[in-house]
Amino acid sequence: MSFSELGLSPKVLAAVEASGYTTPTPIQAQAIPHVLARRDVVGIAQTGTGKTASFVLPMLTRLESGRARARMPRTLILEPTRELAAQVHEAFETLGKPVQEPRAIKNWTVPHCNAGWDNSRG
Repeated sequence: MSFSELGLSPKVLAAVEASGYTTPTPIQAQAIPHVLARRDVVGIAQTGTGKTASFVLPMLTRLESGRARARMPRTLILEPTRELAAQVHEAFETLGKPVQEPRAIKNWTVPHCNAGWDNSRG
């Protein structure tokens, strides 16, 4: 299977090719068509198998075809760590160049969930 068979836009396919990717990984081949069809997807795969691209590529395709409204966010991606947020940001910067979708990356830190929790109260 090739990326061109997954339903990605020509601009996104050009970005994939420019990044040096030739064939989708199994997680990408399975997830991308479902994401493009606006279905919920839960993907479990080892580190380095392309999970980030599995949602970034179809998201860029959908953003490209949609109508942007001034100053309105069109996507929200929540990541549990700064490292993952940085990885997603890098993927958007690398793969999103041809799409020219304006981006604003925000990083908020939330205190540890158990901070101040009193377990004695049940």
